Amino acid sequence: MSPKTKRNIQRIIPFGIIWLFIGWFDLVTDALATGNKNTNPGIEITLTLEVFVFASVAVTITGLIIGTLEVYWFKNLFARYSFTRKLLSKFLFYTFFLFLLIFIMYPLASAIELRISPFSDDIWDRFIGFLGSGLFLSTAISLAFSTFLSLFYAAISDHLGHRVLFNFFTGRYHQPVEEKRIFMFLDMKSSTAIAEELGHLTYFELLRSYYNVLSGAIIEYEGEVYQYVGDEIVISWELDKGISGENCLSCFFAMQRDLQNKASYFQKRYGVVPSFKAGLHVGPVTTGEIGALKREIFFTGDVLNVTARIQSLCITHNTDLLISHSLLDLLKDPPSFTFSSLGPLNLKGRAQFMELYSVTNKP
Repeated sequence: MSPKTKRNIQRIIPFGIIWLFIGWFDLVTDALATGNKNTNPGIEITLTLEVFVFASVAVTITGLIIGTLEVYWFKNLFARYSFTRKLLSKFLFYTFFLFLLIFIMYPLASAIELRISPFSDDIWDRFIGFLGSGLFLSTAISLAFSTFLSLFYAAISDHLGHRVLFNFFTGRYHQPVEEKRIFMFLDMKSSTAIAEELGHLTYFELLRSYYNVLSGAIIEYEGEVYQYVGDEIVISWELDKGISGENCLSCFFAMQRDLQNKASYFQKRYGVVPSFKAGLHVGPVTTGEIGALKREIFFTGDVLNVTARIQSLCITHNTDLLISHSLLDLLKDPPSFTFSSLGPLNLKGRAQFMELYSVTNKP
């Protein structure tokens, strides 16, 4: 299974869980309120074991369908919408979807309870009565709430990032922990000149397109976006994931390739094709949640400053990618890449010299 597919599945599953838990809550509270007695058998469905299992499966599948639509379709369709407009637009679509769901699920659940065909006249007479009752309104409100909550989760996940949101929920970094990570500081070349040429609004659109192109490779090679800082992006890997298959290096060249493949698009739309340079380093960081007015997962450690300094030397040494000796040691000189030592170099603000290597991809 590819990292992208794995990531998409991890993003879809919470939708099914949200719908399942809300469905269970509704079923259990209704049963407790009535003592699980059917006070209106003409339209209400008695909560038997078979009905409970059917309802649980049905709402979970519904949540997974919504999650699939969110991940594979709506994410791109409404990418340029504001948070509120995006939420309302999708909510209107799902209103129709939920009415269709009720039209299918109520007759099936009713047929399971009565043990007769869902196409019998008794089932459809019962369904027509249900549509005109307060129970239908209550069901519609419950489904609408489930939809709204799952859409809200989708919007927050998009803004924070799936892994960041997952770490918040699990409390992984509620207490600071020390871990070893690989960092890549990637910076667009000649960004100031490009911004002056295009103007601020068009330059912003270029940045949006630029980051969208780079995102595929980051996902494919299991990187995590730590920060977007203007035209710079900071990417991080847990040590094992970054070393495995030389993901941290492969990611750089995959981003470079993807950007070259979109060169005609950038040239036609913006009149310029962006390119980038990057520095890579590895080291210990302290990771934890931080912030009073806004909380986020924060890395602190010398490795970040050093990586930024390494990236700044790319122009001086006329190379697109520089990595530290300590990272190369962990990568064990992989055969897919060529490494050229630049010798011990002085990094700004540091007394000790560090050996750096330029990296090229073998054809």
